[in-house]
Amino acid sequence: MDTTKEIKISTADPSAIGLFGLAIVTFVASTQKLGWTEGLGLVIPWAIFLGGIAQFYASVLDSKHNNTFGATAFGAYGLFWMGVGMSWFVQAGVFGEALQASVDTRQLGFVYLGYLIFTLFMTIGAAETNKVLFSIFVMIDLLFIGLALSSFGIMEHGMHLLAAYSELIIALLSLYGAGANVLNKHFGFNFLPIGKPFGIFTREAFEKKDKTVKA
Repeated sequence: MDTTKEIKISTADPSAIGLFGLAIVTFVASTQKLGWTEGLGLVIPWAIFLGGIAQFYASVLDSKHNNTFGATAFGAYGLFWMGVGMSWFVQAGVFGEALQASVDTRQLGFVYLGYLIFTLFMTIGAAETNKVLFSIFVMIDLLFIGLALSSFGIMEHGMHLLAAYSELIIALLSLYGAGANVLNKHFGFNFLPIGKPFGIFTREAFEKKDKTVKA
């Protein structure tokens, strides 16, 4: 007789390390955009290891949790920071003068535009996760608006500042989110509030809306 045995492997919630990775890279990158620090030499390592690898690691673990939202978000933004780090290498001439000379920053503008569209969808999902995560995604929306428009040369100075301050706020919110995730799991109760979901994009909310319209 054939028997089937299911083995369940428990893994920790990776949200904290993912948010921490996002926090550190946006924190250091925002200081460069705001002129508090100079150059990208010591931003690139954190873009690759914290912004890239830490978030991609969180994506893999979220996949094991069957968390499509978390796996997609951390995976997409982890790969984004790896791509950004590589782009900075190209712009700095690390891969040769010929490749450096062929740089057209408008191509990055289209990348940012694509990520903006993606992030708008993710913001809807974040609204039904918690308010801290929703706030982070709203700031990421503003970040990509600033990055895209400045890359296209539209209101370049103003959009650069929008991107810089949005990035700084993302860092602070993500640090709080990471800390709250760790302590809330550690203590077994909501030690730090993260805010309940808005409840406006749930099935119940849509069914209630349909009933109201039909009535």
